[in-house]
Amino acid sequence: MTDLRTATTLLDRRPEIQLGGRPFPTAARYDVEDPTTGRPMTDAPDCSAAEVDTVVRAAGEAQRAWARLPARARAGRVREFAALLREHTGELATLDALDAGFPLAVMRADVDAAAVLLEIMADHALALGGSTYPLSGNLHYSTQEPYGVVGRIVPFNHPLFFAAGKVAAPLVAGNAVVLKAPDQTPLSALRMAELAAEVFGPDLCGVVSGRGATTGAALVAHPLIRRIGFIGAEPTGRLIQRQAAEHGVKHVSLELGGKNALVVMPDADLARAADAAVFGMNFTATAGQSCGSTSRLLLHESVADEVLASVVEQVRAIRVGHPLAEGTQMGPLVDRAQYEKSLRAIEAATAAGAPVLAGGGRPGTVGEEGWYVAPTVLGPMAPDNPTAVEEVFGPVLSVLTFADEAEAVAIANRTAYGLTAGVFTSDVTRAHRMAADLQAGYVWVNGASRHYWGLPFGGVKASGVGREESVDELLSYTETKAVTVVLD
Repeated sequence: MTDLRTATTLLDRRPEIQLGGRPFPTAARYDVEDPTTGRPMTDAPDCSAAEVDTVVRAAGEAQRAWARLPARARAGRVREFAALLREHTGELATLDALDAGFPLAVMRADVDAAAVLLEIMADHALALGGSTYPLSGNLHYSTQEPYGVVGRIVPFNHPLFFAAGKVAAPLVAGNAVVLKAPDQTPLSALRMAELAAEVFGPDLCGVVSGRGATTGAALVAHPLIRRIGFIGAEPTGRLIQRQAAEHGVKHVSLELGGKNALVVMPDADLARAADAAVFGMNFTATAGQSCGSTSRLLLHESVADEVLASVVEQVRAIRVGHPLAEGTQMGPLVDRAQYEKSLRAIEAATAAGAPVLAGGGRPGTVGEEGWYVAPTVLGPMAPDNPTAVEEVFGPVLSVLTFADEAEAVAIANRTAYGLTAGVFTSDVTRAHRMAADLQAGYVWVNGASRHYWGLPFGGVKASGVGREESVDELLSYTETKAVTVVLD
């Protein structure tokens, strides 16, 4: 195991909000829990609405000079920030492993992925150039202008990746950012704010934290914030839409939940499909706590037994343990709420007739402490089984079978969500046809779960509005201004 004493020295330095380049102690704090034990391991700032207001107004002051810089100059600073994050990979990844319970190697990869997203947004800086329009003998042109201060609210399942990667587009576009760290995993985001100040100066990239609804609601309602980006659960996304509408006219983008289908047709490469089904569940990345996970495996009835046998064998072999232990492939869930939600989903599925093929409860490789749930495979089950339609956001894979393509598409589309989907087939015509028919914002053909930075990512239906990870995201953090210069 990595020296736990060395790792936990990172927690000795009490995390604080940054303001004006210095720590800004808040009036209240809350306990941050160790998911491997369920006990507090440190505490974090619990920001009040007044403290959020202070941070937002400071960001507004810092934004004015930032917006006057040329886009390429802002992009250069963003690249410097990406390089600084890479220099601190070990520190940031260890904070996330301790805080979230995810394997250390995965969290190290998350730091690099955040740096890549920062660099990609910097690459897109010249897309902010606007356009000219040959409409008359006069001069007509448009410019892309920043909103001012952007509010970003991110989830716990990729703490540093979302914190750093999701400030990239607003910053390149000329905005200041105030980011609400996830209440379960605030530590790396709070540390990131200190690093950001070294590159951007004080207050341009602020981070606030808080348990419960107060901090996030204060950010959404703030009059200086007219652009909000949220990643998280669908009910919270709808609440943010309502709160935003009550406090002004605001542009809100949402990346929400998913109950994503991976469809395996009889002509598919079955070994590759089985591997993708396990990989696509993100068992070994986030213990299945991912909105993009392909958590429904739809198998043609003629190949179901063969694919399922391989999936079950692979899932049973996943090593569950402490996130800092060498050889650990999957850690605990982030907190009691996620732990109990996963166990309730398994219970509901089995009560509705789904057999447990792997996992199904607490793994035998850990003690009684912590929020550990074994990677679980359930099914085959009926399409109306609760875990076939409801997002679990845990290590639970639901298996269903179908007779033909039409039935597969119907089952895949029957949920309220539409974030991702996948289809395995060797028929190129079928691949394109099914990609068109599947109601999802992001579709893989003969693949699953992997993101290709620069390709728009986002959902349809209850999975959200807006697209990220691409030039679409960058432009969404600007407003278009049209100008006519009368020449005659």
